[in-house]
Amino acid sequence: MRSIHRGILLCLGLLATTPAFAWGPLGHRIVADLADAQLAPGARAQVDALLASEHMQSMADIANWADTLRDDPAQAALGKATAPLHYVNMHGSCDYKPALDCPDGQCVVGAINHYAAILGNRRLPVAARAQALNFVVHFVGDVNQPLHAGYQQDRGANDYQVQFDGQGSNLHRMWDSGLLSTRHLDALDYTALLQKQGPVTLPAPIAPLDNPPAQWAEESCKVVMNEGVYPQGHVIGQSYIERERPIAERQLRIAGKRLADLLNRVLGDSRTVSTPR
Repeated sequence: MRSIHRGILLCLGLLATTPAFAWGPLGHRIVADLADAQLAPGARAQVDALLASEHMQSMADIANWADTLRDDPAQAALGKATAPLHYVNMHGSCDYKPALDCPDGQCVVGAINHYAAILGNRRLPVAARAQALNFVVHFVGDVNQPLHAGYQQDRGANDYQVQFDGQGSNLHRMWDSGLLSTRHLDALDYTALLQKQGPVTLPAPIAPLDNPPAQWAEESCKVVMNEGVYPQGHVIGQSYIERERPIAERQLRIAGKRLADLLNRVLGDSRTVSTPR
C-alpha cells in the first residue's frame, strides 16, 4: 500500500504552490505553550524581553503571526517572500538534499537555521530579533507537521481529497487541524493534556546531517510514508483518528521540546550567534 501511495504522489505532476497552514492556530499555540514551559531562565528573560518589545505576553501570542502575513495588506510583501519557508518538498525519498529540496535556503529547514542565527545575534536591532523569534516559533511547528515535509506533487496532500464526518476536506487540512479538533479542547487544556504524558523522548541525532532541522524534516517525511496515513478510499473514520491522532500529538510534543531546546541554546547565555552569509 505504501508503494501505491507513493506512486500516486509521483504521478500527480510537479506543483509548487504553497501548502495550507501547518497545524492551524490551535496546534501552533500548543507547540508554543509546550515550549514555554521548558525554557531555561536565561532564554526566558530574552524571550520575555523580545515579546515585550512587540507588546506580546507569551509565545502563543506570536505563534500564528507568520500565517497571518498573507492576509495583511501591510505585510503582503513579507508574506509572499516567506511563503516558501513554511514547508520543504522532498523529492523522491525522505533523504534531505539541500540543493534539490531547499535551493538557496528557501524552505523551512533553511528558514529555521537563518532566523535562529538572527535571533541569537545580540548585536542586531531588537526589532529584527523579535521578528526572528516570531518566525522561529512558527517554523519549528511547521517542520514537525508531517505533511509540511512531504512531496510537492500533491502539495503536501492539499490535493488529496478526503471525506470526514460527512464533509469534504483534504488530508493536509485534517493533519493541520481536523485530527486535533476531535478532542474538543482549547489550546490551554490541550497543552495540559499533553503535558500529563510526561517528557517526550526525542529521536537520536543523525550525525552525518549536522543539521537538526534537516533531521526533523526527514522524520516528518517518514511519518507521511507510514502505511495508512493516506486513508484507503479517501475516507477518514474513527479508526483513522484513533490511529493517527496520537502520532500528531506526539509531533506536537516533539515540536515543543525542540523549540525549547533551540531557544535555550541560542538565547540561554551571552554568546553571540553570527548571522549566515
